Amino acid sequence: MLINPKKAEKRPWEMFFVGAFYATISLLLVKWIFSGDPVLSRYSGILVVTFCVMFSIPFIYYTFKLEEEKDLQIKGFKRLLKEHNKALLSFMFLFFGFIIAFSFWYIVFPTGNQNFRVQIETYCLINKPAHFDECVAEYGIEHISKTTAFLTAKEKIVNIFANNIYVLIFTLVFSLIFGAGAIFILAWNASVISAAIGIFSKSNLANLPLGLARYMIHGIPEIGAYFAGALAGGIVSVAVIRHDVHSEKFWTILQDSLNLVILSVVLLFIAALIEVFVTPAVF
Repeated sequence: MLINPKKAEKRPWEMFFVGAFYATISLLLVKWIFSGDPVLSRYSGILVVTFCVMFSIPFIYYTFKLEEEKDLQIKGFKRLLKEHNKALLSFMFLFFGFIIAFSFWYIVFPTGNQNFRVQIETYCLINKPAHFDECVAEYGIEHISKTTAFLTAKEKIVNIFANNIYVLIFTLVFSLIFGAGAIFILAWNASVISAAIGIFSKSNLANLPLGLARYMIHGIPEIGAYFAGALAGGIVSVAVIRHDVHSEKFWTILQDSLNLVILSVVLLFIAALIEVFVTPAVF
């Protein structure tokens, strides 16, 4: 009702406001419905992501359907990539809407850290594995968990790239099996990035632009890679649903999807290099 894929292709920036709206409504619903529950309130971070997924699935699915139709009509990878870029832009603006809204409410809500409990634990596990317990305690979360050792620069870039490939594989598999299901992985990543931005901003709205810049330097190619992978799996999934598997054009769809996956891997490697060497130098 808010927007459809064809309209989003013409004005992809509108998806930013849609994403911010979805994220805000999701947070408000979770606070309103589950904040008083002694059990579910501990997992409010997952519930927020779940609501975002439910809001986003119709748009994601019909975008995949539209892109699969393009594969059947357009020849040449360059032309297809140009067309797919419209969908990728829409997805990325949706994702940025999630990030901005989540980051804003993380800072504004007095108990923001409790709304992003699991996201904070994930942040600490990634960024301060050797001091995990101290990290989560610093941000108001009590948790004891087994952690990994300190990583050197070379180990860190391998670890980051391997982790990103792991996320890409899950995104691709979720797209293949569930169609628009990859949005769960992507919404989850948006919430973790938002918690990191909120932490970096020291819960001060004036520092929010700096926090966004800190994580978006490497975040843009990384996010683009995930959405390219999601699009690759989603196109194949829709082709299977539409019974195009036995047609000759299905091989064209597979080739296009494979090209998108290769593009995703290249983008993830670039993002890992930026995260290890460029981001720390700037911030």
